[in-house]
Amino acid sequence: ILKEIIERLSFMVDVGIGYLTLDRSSATLAGGELQRIRLATQVGSGLVGVCYVLDEPTIGLHQKDNEKLIRTLLRLRDLGNSVIVVEHDEATIRRADFILDLGPGAGDRGGEIVAQGSLADILACEQSLTGQYLNRKLEIETPPKRRPADLKNAIELYGACENNLKAIDVRIPLGTLCCVTGVSGSGKSTLVVEVLRKALARQLYGSKEKPGACDRIAGVHRIDKVIEIDQSPIGRTPRSNAATYTNVFNQIRSLYAQTREARIRGYDASRFSFNVKGGRCEACEGQGTKKIEMHFLPDLFVTCEQCKGTRYNRETLEIKYRGKNIADVLNMRVEEAHKFFENFPHIKRLLGTLHDVGLGYLALGQSSTTLSGGEAQRIKLSAELGKQQTGRTLYILDEPTTGLHFADISNLLRVLNRLTDLGNTVLVIEHNLDVIKTADHIIDLGPEGGEAGGEVVATGTPEQVTQNERSHTGRYLRSVLRTH
Repeated sequence: ILKEIIERLSFMVDVGIGYLTLDRSSATLAGGELQRIRLATQVGSGLVGVCYVLDEPTIGLHQKDNEKLIRTLLRLRDLGNSVIVVEHDEATIRRADFILDLGPGAGDRGGEIVAQGSLADILACEQSLTGQYLNRKLEIETPPKRRPADLKNAIELYGACENNLKAIDVRIPLGTLCCVTGVSGSGKSTLVVEVLRKALARQLYGSKEKPGACDRIAGVHRIDKVIEIDQSPIGRTPRSNAATYTNVFNQIRSLYAQTREARIRGYDASRFSFNVKGGRCEACEGQGTKKIEMHFLPDLFVTCEQCKGTRYNRETLEIKYRGKNIADVLNMRVEEAHKFFENFPHIKRLLGTLHDVGLGYLALGQSSTTLSGGEAQRIKLSAELGKQQTGRTLYILDEPTTGLHFADISNLLRVLNRLTDLGNTVLVIEHNLDVIKTADHIIDLGPEGGEAGGEVVATGTPEQVTQNERSHTGRYLRSVLRTH
């Protein structure tokens, strides 16, 4: 039995969760950690002829742990199983026996097989965006010049000792794109989310959340807001969408209320809201769909017979601007609406921010419940870009590249740099080397995960971190910077 225990534990180390304690509650585990525990169980079972399907198993993994995971997947294959992986990670894609590349775009512009076959087949396919990034015809550029990190103009944490942090002192230079890196379980989220964000929220807003343990925090007066932008849904009901979240729909409703026919009928902006009585379809209460409860099965949603999914009653739909009613506008893609409202600077600007974050393909009225985590995050970034900027905001993002293709990461970096150029500070927890190599300043934690982590291993520019022999991040970063 001892041999069996040692084997099981070694499998868990091999899939990158060696830093977890055995008594760790499953409720506190991240999705990626749970998935890798299940994977270790399967490897240990020694089953043959099984088809395994994994959705982004590399989420939350450092490159060092990534290699172990890939070896585990290959081991499952070699036992006589089939392993199907949905993945954006370059190292995993390059080790696959067969690649299926979908596209060419996102949303209703996707859903086709663009390329399939070996890595060589994908690299040779000019229509494949994935192939173009893999063969370096397209790439995320390293900035020619980095913003200087002034450590005198910084937020300073002293004696952070929550969870596995070893009473560390950290400075986050303001006005920079700053990356917190390190192997899985090294204390990144504890430092940034549990200690820093909660301490700042308490000082700036009087938040009741208890911050992680630290002696003191200095430099808070240098910022006026702290905002965490994660991949959680922008709304929990079908009523919320990109247009309502970014407030552009308020402007569009006001425009429709100013049309000649609307003024004659006495309609105000609320008439064009699907959330209140008046202009909405009362049969479905402005949802466009009706829910059928299936008891022991998932609920079924069917299109409303009364309004045919438009959300509005007949009288409201009779009001048109340039031949389009309010339901037509909600069905427009962002890029189409951007052209349609080009004579209205405020509407055009808000729609422009959605376009800038790479969501031009999205329908304005697409329900938030159908959006991916990456899309929800970019809508939140778009809303921030649309606000009046003070240039004193600290934005916190925990692994924003989760679920993103190379092209999406390129769009994301463009937005993060735009926020930084406005004077704000963007603090990113990240494993993705394409993001790390573009940072102005890196704080690398480690050297390992769990109890062997929680120390500051290296700080400075990406080039400076590569010089540190103790830094695992620096070792992998070296090869990325060398190719440029």
